[in-house]
Amino acid sequence: MHNTLMKAVGTTCLAAGLAFSAPFPGATTGKVQLKSAGALAFGSDGVLFIGDSIGANLIAVDTHDTKASSKASAIDIKGINEKAAALLGTTRDQILINDVTVNPISKTVYLSVSRGKGPDAIPVILKVDAAGKLSEFSLDNVEFAAAGLSDAPASKPGTRGDPRNDAITQIAFVNGSVLVAGLSNQEFASDLRSIPFPFKGEPVSTGIKMYHGSHGRYETQSPVRTFVPFSIGKEQFILAAYTCTPLVKIPVSELKAGAKVEGTTIAELGAGNRPLDIVAYRKDGKDYFLLANSARGVMKLDASNLEQYKPIVAHTEVAGVPYTTLAELTGVKHLAKLDDSTVVMLFDNGGSMDLRAVPLP
Repeated sequence: MHNTLMKAVGTTCLAAGLAFSAPFPGATTGKVQLKSAGALAFGSDGVLFIGDSIGANLIAVDTHDTKASSKASAIDIKGINEKAAALLGTTRDQILINDVTVNPISKTVYLSVSRGKGPDAIPVILKVDAAGKLSEFSLDNVEFAAAGLSDAPASKPGTRGDPRNDAITQIAFVNGSVLVAGLSNQEFASDLRSIPFPFKGEPVSTGIKMYHGSHGRYETQSPVRTFVPFSIGKEQFILAAYTCTPLVKIPVSELKAGAKVEGTTIAELGAGNRPLDIVAYRKDGKDYFLLANSARGVMKLDASNLEQYKPIVAHTEVAGVPYTTLAELTGVKHLAKLDDSTVVMLFDNGGSMDLRAVPLP
């Protein structure tokens, strides 16, 4: 059984006393002390979730960004990392954009950013409004709550990276809970945590096992790199992508405290690659996934009839769910849905990062 994952951290994150009524139970008002800012996701009512792997915390912040917009404005910002550097008083090479998400109410784009490199990097949240203006979302005096991950892996820098950096690799708000993918210090290090929101009660932490087609073996130590909630029939699943590049479906109903679950590998998308971001969408009456990758471009996958694919349980090259590589989309590092017809993409053009709205293909 996993240890309790949540603990009160108000005393470590609070810089001021309550100033007005809390927006959700357990919220307090003050300064959020992030040690890192990675994965981002929105819940309901303008609540932004921030994954802090180094601090082993999941932070919920009320953005008060709740003015509804039915359709996103056109976004085309060239050199957004250069603009972020100017805003934060540094140079382009000292800016790393870690994740991009969209407030589904206002369509405002939020970015998690590191100012600087290494252990001294400063985590910052930026936002882009409907007019394309870039600004900092200050965490100095906000309403927030935090859930600590007591079973996060210890920091052990090495040739393959520090596992602590992967304590939180992806988050999503699903059915009133925050699903958190990443690594733990348990036997099955690959972990999916389900934390009820507001942060109360017992969390659910599940070790994940999957068959890695290109490696030809079962694995429990490789973290989910990106995932998207998706319904197959009447059942809710997590469609998870791993490095090198298995695509695995995991039933949400099996995510139970202390459980060890074997996901079903339904595709092998090729070795030597890390998946970066995935979104699900519907177009012309059909369902698709859009998957950005480090070495294999942007893939458009057919999301129809996912139940028909036999589990991959033997060594294989590319197999399973069919896909098309979109040759016109190169250098995509992050993507997030703006609305039902548009996705925002972060492009790397030789070190200059461009943020652009693109019609869903």
